[in-house]
Amino acid sequence: MSTAKKFAGQTAIYGLSTVVQKLLSSLLTPLYTYAYNPKVYSIFSTMFSYAAVFQALLTFGMETTFFRYLNKYQDSKGQVYNNSFWVVFMVSIVFLLFTMPFTHTIAGLIKIGRHTSQQEFELYVKYFVAILVLDAWCSIPFAKLRADGRPVKYGAIKLVNVIITVTLNLLFIILIPYCIKNNLVADAWLRSWFVPGWVGYAFLSNLIASFITLLMLLPELLTLRIKFDKEMFADMLKYSWPVMVAGLSYIVNENLDKILLGKLLPDTISEREVGIYSGCARISIFLSLFNQAFRMGAEPFFFSHAKNKNAGTTYARIMDYFVITMCVMFVGVIANIEILKYYVRDSSYWVGLGVVPPLLLGYVSLGIYTNLSIWYKLSDQTRYGFYISGIGAIVTIVLNVLFIPKYSYMASAWVSFLAYFSMMVMSYVWGQKHYPIPYNVKKNLVYIISSVIIVFLSFSVFKKNLIIGNALLVLFAGAAFMAERKQLMAILKK
Repeated sequence: MSTAKKFAGQTAIYGLSTVVQKLLSSLLTPLYTYAYNPKVYSIFSTMFSYAAVFQALLTFGMETTFFRYLNKYQDSKGQVYNNSFWVVFMVSIVFLLFTMPFTHTIAGLIKIGRHTSQQEFELYVKYFVAILVLDAWCSIPFAKLRADGRPVKYGAIKLVNVIITVTLNLLFIILIPYCIKNNLVADAWLRSWFVPGWVGYAFLSNLIASFITLLMLLPELLTLRIKFDKEMFADMLKYSWPVMVAGLSYIVNENLDKILLGKLLPDTISEREVGIYSGCARISIFLSLFNQAFRMGAEPFFFSHAKNKNAGTTYARIMDYFVITMCVMFVGVIANIEILKYYVRDSSYWVGLGVVPPLLLGYVSLGIYTNLSIWYKLSDQTRYGFYISGIGAIVTIVLNVLFIPKYSYMASAWVSFLAYFSMMVMSYVWGQKHYPIPYNVKKNLVYIISSVIIVFLSFSVFKKNLIIGNALLVLFAGAAFMAERKQLMAILKK
């Protein structure tokens, strides 16, 4: 099988499963924005923002480390699996010990606005602690399925998780209220415990789905042994902690803006502004989804292909088509934003649509950084991931603190782009110095700059006009195809 075909196959399988999962999950955004006004939705986004930060801590960079050490210790794969899982397990136990006794204090720290009581936030914290631990225990078994080349089982379990989450949300938000309102079966019993409009049901649905996912991964968990290779263990920790910090910095860039909006804006408007920003930011899920799908297939491939003498050329070619795809998607989303805005059902959110272009451009930069970051992972110089992401996190924190009080969520959107852009540039400069890869920089810049100009014209000059926006999209995509047709035909022939 050719390299191009192998990479395309792996990315397509993981990508398809990720797309299906995300499409099902995406049903929740219109559901939540229909059921909850921006003030209530802000609770949802705030809790998941905190959860994302702690999830990066709990996995401790062990997913990337697992793939790297499988390639490094091909005769000791079982031991690599054991070491990776028990690191995550021990970190999660420490996390439990430091959170469960202090849920009251934690709830007081993360609570925003005046809409929700302290007692409710305490319950939300307990739900999320349990979700985080269960998901952490699942992370390495999921990585093992990817490493073992079992994408069907991987995708099936992920799909079941999403189906359970969506089904329970529909049950709590739509079906039960409908039964109560129309005096249907068991309506008296439902009234005895059901709390209308309670956002906690969304969190409870996630908790149940996470527990069932852990049960489905029992076959992988039962292959674990309480056995450590101390030398390998120490080496893995040395490799993983910069990866963890790099991942944490990415999560900070992705989620801290929502947290800071809730803390830096006055109580009278913080909930509404966080809700509007979070709701409109969900429209950028289309590029985020592609980034995630690409990473799922690309990371194992990059590691397994590292020893090939033409690896650098392969990585550069992958970057070319990744940039083109991202730029076409960037233009496509903005060209159709007047349709895609209905993804956020309540029109009271639409005042924040201006955040979408900078957020999408940020995802383009992030995707390129994801490609570029392979150099420090392959060369075992993960400290550079720590430096790059750390600087990105500092940019996020400092600029948000400076500009949120004056510009609210528009500041957060532009700061997100600037953070990812700075990370992309730093990774390229350091990467070419320590692990040169012959990227086609000029060509990629032409596509990126062209897409930015077209997006500006579509969104600001032509005021989101569907016909003009899609005409520009067709011209851009057609020009890209004509420019790349010879290379594309050569790949297809292979």
